[in-house]
Amino acid sequence: MADLLFEIGTEEIPARFMPKALADLAAFAEEEFAAAHIQHGGVKAQCTPRRLVLTAVDLAERQEDAVETFKGPAKAAAFDAEGNPTKAAQGFARGKGVDVSELKIQEIGNVEYVVAEKRTAGEATMSLLPEILERLMRRLSFPKSMYWADKNVRFARPVRWIVALYGDKVVGVEFGGVKSGNLSRGHRFMGSCSVLIKDAASYASAMRENSVITDPEERKSMILAGIAEIEKELGAKVTVDPELLEENVHLNEYPIPFYGGFDREFLEIPEEVLILSMAKNQRYFPVHDAKGRLMANFIGVSNNRAKDMNVVREGNERVLRARLYDAAFFWKEDQQKSLDERAEELKNVTYQEQLGSVYDKVQRIKKITLKLADDLGSDVDRAALSRACDLAKADLVTNMVYEFSDVQGVMGREYARKAGEPEEVALALYEQYLPRFAGDELPSRISGALLGIGERLDTLAAIYKIGLEPTSSQDPYGLRRAARTINELLWGLSLDVDMDEALEMAASQLELAPERLEKLKAFVAQRQQVQLREKGESHEAVALAMQTVPNRPLQMFRLSEVLTKASGEEWFAELVTAAVRVKNLLSKAEEEPGAVDASKLSADAEKELYGELGKLTAAAKSAIAGCDWEKLAATMAELAPVIAQFFNDVLVMDKDPQIRANRLALLGECQNFFMHIGDFSILK
Repeated sequence: MADLLFEIGTEEIPARFMPKALADLAAFAEEEFAAAHIQHGGVKAQCTPRRLVLTAVDLAERQEDAVETFKGPAKAAAFDAEGNPTKAAQGFARGKGVDVSELKIQEIGNVEYVVAEKRTAGEATMSLLPEILERLMRRLSFPKSMYWADKNVRFARPVRWIVALYGDKVVGVEFGGVKSGNLSRGHRFMGSCSVLIKDAASYASAMRENSVITDPEERKSMILAGIAEIEKELGAKVTVDPELLEENVHLNEYPIPFYGGFDREFLEIPEEVLILSMAKNQRYFPVHDAKGRLMANFIGVSNNRAKDMNVVREGNERVLRARLYDAAFFWKEDQQKSLDERAEELKNVTYQEQLGSVYDKVQRIKKITLKLADDLGSDVDRAALSRACDLAKADLVTNMVYEFSDVQGVMGREYARKAGEPEEVALALYEQYLPRFAGDELPSRISGALLGIGERLDTLAAIYKIGLEPTSSQDPYGLRRAARTINELLWGLSLDVDMDEALEMAASQLELAPERLEKLKAFVAQRQQVQLREKGESHEAVALAMQTVPNRPLQMFRLSEVLTKASGEEWFAELVTAAVRVKNLLSKAEEEPGAVDASKLSADAEKELYGELGKLTAAAKSAIAGCDWEKLAATMAELAPVIAQFFNDVLVMDKDPQIRANRLALLGECQNFFMHIGDFSILK
């Protein structure tokens, strides 16, 4: 056994390519070794911006021997009465290249057959590795690939060197005109341009001596440790964004955190703009003081330890200052026009060629939003909500949003505040975009939530109007995300919206064809079902809840919670079993059940069931009408032992046709109780 080292040296690979490339490299290696029947002690993939590295420890020197088993004639035909091989056995053995004495007997399907085992010795691993490693390189795919010499050879970035060692021996691999060897390269600025690698075991130390840290987790720890030191020095607090941290990890071969500053006058710019400019353009971490206020500092990560880090700091400060001057200019320039003027400019901005301008969309959103507020009977300020609707997309035509698209909504809020708009209006302009991703904060006020729901409802109806609804592989207008966000808003803020009515309202403005509206409703219902299951509600509980209150997502959620909780109770299992028996017995009845004749009820259990049904059915209807799901559960729990006792004590299919018909009629009353809620058989 020996260790394998495989290093693919390249030009700098984009950071966003790395997580998938690492996962694929390790997974593909496992697959290739398994397919080749080469045992190993584990594989590991690492990387820096300039290299992808695969190591496999204790890689077997040879493949496992391959054993093929061939089925021959039946034993009775292969051997005569004296046990001597017949011509059939001899011919089979000869055909498989084995001696007839090596044939074995094996029972297959209760019949004994002769079988031949053919063993092929495994090949040497060293002879198989060139093809395996080249295939690994070709299997790797990236969001964007390049070719440089041969158009048929593509990789994330041009390959400049390859190190392939099995033990201390070079494995011959060629890719894109580059042949493998035992020479790697150190850090572009702090290492040697030629590093001799003896074997896999010495690779990490050789790289470290040349200022290359190949383990991404170690680089991450180095960055976090550097940030912690700077926090102490500045008396500051840094909230480390995981995505920004991951990006810095994959941008540096030897990360060296440093800090710099900028003029305090830039703090007048909205904080989100400053943070975005630092993080998105320069990959800097923003710095806050103990009270959570943004400081005029930043933390960067250098890929070069300069003799004087002040030079690095000053260079980065100079670049950031230019970025912030642009932002400051946009901030002042945008305020030269009112938001009303900006809103008018939306008439010249096309939303979608078949759907008119963004201004047209805003008018549709306004009607939907105000109608939602009326239907909910909320105490939201209608004048403020109407004003927020008018200005909802005005910031889309500002210079700041044109430069930094991620601050849409943020700039609407800030420009509204500067213009003296009510805080309710300013907040709605920002909170209409919440939540922006799974787990994000929800709007703090109903007005922003209603505006966000109104926009997403219009988007759903509009895209279904032009026939660009999601497919299994494409969702260009983000309709799944739109539907998901609507549900999260309704559940998170307890907004009891009738979704069918809301979709019909959005569809009516666009004259959406009835069949397309039904498809849209089905799409939204499917998203509700998926999301409720993701929240931990049982599949059966969700299905029943969607039958009970099909158009009201908030009540679906609350009922499915109650049903999921009840599903672990003994009474619930009894009730479900009884409901299924009721349905089955009624389905087998020759006639529709009539009315119950109380005078023909003889057994105590059926009398009690009849007496309880009237009271409990009324209670269930009342609970459903009032969406009191705890009361509904209590009502079902009360019925469960009564109906269970009925089935224990009473024979429904009595020989007397009148008694049988009366008991079936009683079951019909039970079925009526259940169907007020839904088809309980789906819970079985």
